[in-house]
Amino acid sequence: MTRRILLRAGHVLSMDPAVGDLPQGDVLIEDGTIAAVDREISADAEVLDMTGRIVVPGFVDTHRHTWEAPLRNVAPDATLDDYFVDILDTFAPLYTPEDVYAGNLAGALECLNAGITTLVDWSHINNTPEHPDAAIQALTESGIRAQYAYGSANTSLADYWFDSRIAIPGEDVRRVRDTYFASDGNLLTMALATRGPGFCTDEVVTAEWALARDLDIPITVHVAMGRLAGRFGMVKQLHDLGLLGPDTTYIHCCYLHEDEWRMLADSGGTVSIAPQVEQQMGHGWPPVMKALEYGLRPSLSIDVVTTVPGDMFTQIRAAFGAERARVNADCWKANLPVPDTMLTARQMLEIATLNGAHVAGLEDRTGSLTPGKRADVVAIDATALNIAPVHDAAAAVTLCADVSNVDTVIVDGVIRKRDGKLTADVDRARRLVVESRDRLLAAKEAKGAV
Repeated sequence: MTRRILLRAGHVLSMDPAVGDLPQGDVLIEDGTIAAVDREISADAEVLDMTGRIVVPGFVDTHRHTWEAPLRNVAPDATLDDYFVDILDTFAPLYTPEDVYAGNLAGALECLNAGITTLVDWSHINNTPEHPDAAIQALTESGIRAQYAYGSANTSLADYWFDSRIAIPGEDVRRVRDTYFASDGNLLTMALATRGPGFCTDEVVTAEWALARDLDIPITVHVAMGRLAGRFGMVKQLHDLGLLGPDTTYIHCCYLHEDEWRMLADSGGTVSIAPQVEQQMGHGWPPVMKALEYGLRPSLSIDVVTTVPGDMFTQIRAAFGAERARVNADCWKANLPVPDTMLTARQMLEIATLNGAHVAGLEDRTGSLTPGKRADVVAIDATALNIAPVHDAAAAVTLCADVSNVDTVIVDGVIRKRDGKLTADVDRARRLVVESRDRLLAAKEAKGAV
């Protein structure tokens, strides 16, 4: 039997030029697919009244170390250098599969609560084969759309991040691919989270790129961030190794040279920017406008909740404010008018939705409210005092809304949040992540006492 949901009388921002914006419109969902978007639709369906709501595609977070949810705010003042020591060399070696499960479950539900319907889970915590199993189980149970990016273990900073000679174990990557991702059409898909040149020897880099391409899964890698990786010339190294390609997402990109931007763009690669982390932890200025300058479609990501909030509204405003501040200052100094390419509030919504789907390789199924795509839909309560009255619906979402305004979240046609409350067992997820925090802190203390 066909299951239909009709979102009625919302202010629809489809992010699809062919559909457009509807100040009052309906969205019909049939068996998880967007069947129609129009001013008024009649259908035998479960009706959700969207009066006073702004209806948008779900946000897409293209890079989050979801396993770190038990460590939320453990390093609020950390730099990137601090993070490597305080998180990867201190807590990561202590992680059990149960900690990974708790982190991924709570982290994925946090995403859904904030209107993030698609997540790239950059999972560099695979200390045993049971660790990826736990991460994937939690993602599955949460109901989020996710790309699980299989990363390295993190049992020693020296072994895994300083000219590492230890490659991600191909045998286990193949096991995970065969066990959980035999089909690429499901809610969960797979990628490889690589450390890249500068952190690994050329032999390891080449082996990991070859593994991903043999398995036909995309690659995601951090580049050009902070004082260390900003000097590696990582994209140039990948170019010299003959490894650049359209299957690779480059995260941060704060210190890319101009020739590296051109190499990246010419190769068809994609870009993920984590603006709050980049400014706060010393990665560099978030290069949103630089990516646009080279014809790229940058996306946004959260990165680590050890240090920054886990919602997309924060990232949108961090990027918007930082880039406009930088350009305004440069123009003032040069006594020039601001360029026509200055970021707009509307652009930020596209970057957080459609661009994110593009970067995650999922634009054919999500990122816009387009008939035929899967139904990943978010409704924002625009009657709240921090949003009303609405003059510009896109600006209301990008510059006014926060997590408290996320009223309804639908993923693949399934309602995951309704009337401001998640449908999941939030109490269980909270209990598990608190227990994980306590276990990790106790293990850290015990290790320090040895």
